[in-house]
Amino acid sequence: MPCKCVEKGSDDKRQSRLQRYSNLGTLTRFTFANLNPEGKTKKSAGQEQFRLAYEASQAFAAEPKGWLVIAGPSGSGKTHLAAAIANECIARKSPVFYITTPDLLDHLRASFSPGSDMPYDEFFEQVKNAPLLILDDMGAQSSTSWAKEKLDQLLNHRYSNQLPTVIVSLAPVEELEDRVRSRLLNTDFCQIHTIGDKSQTIYSYSWAPWFALQKNMTFENFDKRVNLPKEQRDNLESAYSLASEFAKAPADWLIFLGDNGCGKTHLAAAIVNYRYKAGKSALFVVVPDFLDHLRSTFSPDSKISYDQMFESVRNAELLVLDDFGEQAGTPWAQEKLYQVINHRYNARLATVITTSCSLDELENRVSSRLSDHKLSTAFDIIAPDYRTDRTAPRKATRSPRKS
Repeated sequence: MPCKCVEKGSDDKRQSRLQRYSNLGTLTRFTFANLNPEGKTKKSAGQEQFRLAYEASQAFAAEPKGWLVIAGPSGSGKTHLAAAIANECIARKSPVFYITTPDLLDHLRASFSPGSDMPYDEFFEQVKNAPLLILDDMGAQSSTSWAKEKLDQLLNHRYSNQLPTVIVSLAPVEELEDRVRSRLLNTDFCQIHTIGDKSQTIYSYSWAPWFALQKNMTFENFDKRVNLPKEQRDNLESAYSLASEFAKAPADWLIFLGDNGCGKTHLAAAIVNYRYKAGKSALFVVVPDFLDHLRSTFSPDSKISYDQMFESVRNAELLVLDDFGEQAGTPWAQEKLYQVINHRYNARLATVITTSCSLDELENRVSSRLSDHKLSTAFDIIAPDYRTDRTAPRKATRSPRKS
C-alpha cells in the first residue's frame, strides 16, 4: 500500500515538501458516511466491537486527543476507520499525516540518500511532530533492529509529548513489541479497539478451516508405531522428544527430514497445537499453498495485500514451514522462500521446517542456513511411510456381503 500524506490549511513550506511523499489515492472516499457502523461481520459480538470502534473514531476525529489504537485482521475495516478520521480532519482544514508503517520506514531509509529532497533529520522531525499522525499497517514492517529503533523513537517522542496519534495494527496488541505494547496499555492516554474475526485472513494465528487434519494432530495422539524395528522406533521416539521439548520453549530452528508419511507433519502440527493451548502465537504454513496464496494477492480482487501476507509469514513469532522443497522450482518461488528463510535466519526467529528432501537437494542459499549447527537442529526420521506400511495396525473393515 502506498504511503498517504493528507493535509490542508498549512502554509509551512516544510510540510509542503513532506507532502511530496504523499498519494492519497482512493482513501478520499473512505468516510464515516459510507461505512456501516456495524462493520462487515454478521456475528453480534463482532458488530458490537465494530460499533464501539466506529463511535470512538468519530469522537477522536471531532477532537483528536490521546492515542487511538485499532487492531484487527486485513479486511476488517481498520483502514476505512483511520481514513475516515483523516478525511474528517481535512474537512475542518486540520493537518494530518497518514502513512503506512512499511512506507514510513522505506522513506526514512531513502532520506539517507544524497539525492533525497528532504534530509533524514528533517523528514523524521516532521513525522514525529505532526499535529495528528495516523500510522497504518503496524506489524506489516520488517522487524529489523533498525526498524524497531526508529518506531520506538517515533512513538516514544509522541507519547512523551502526548501528541494525538492513531495506530492501526494487523497484530493483536499483546503480540506487539514490548516497548510499544507498554505505551498502549496506558488506559489514561490510550484507547484500544479490536475488531474483526481472525478467520477473515488467510494467515491468522489460529487454524484455518482447511487445516482440520492438522488441528487434531497432538503429542497425545502421535503414533509411535510399536510395530517398527527397534532402530526405527528409537529414532521416532527421539524425534518426538525433540518436538515436545521445542514446543515448551521455541528457540532457534528445528528441521525434520524424512519420507512422506513418516510423522514429520504430525510432530510439527503438534508443536503448533501445544502453543495454541498455552495461549501463544504460532503460524503453520504449507509451502506450496503459501506460494499460491502469495501469487493470488496480485489479483485486483484480492482482499489481502502481498505485503501483509508476506510480512505475516516472515515475522511470525513461531513459524512452521511444512512440505518445504515441494514447491515449484521457479526463480520467483525460490526467491520468495529465500527471503523468508534469510530474514528469519538473520533475526533468529523460531522456525520449524519439514521436508522430504535432503539438505543437499535444496537451493544452496537455503541449505547453507539450514545446515548452520549454531542455529539449526536437523533430524532425519527414518520411519517408513505409515500409509504404505503393511505391518501398521488398521481399522477393522467389514467384508462385503455375498449375494
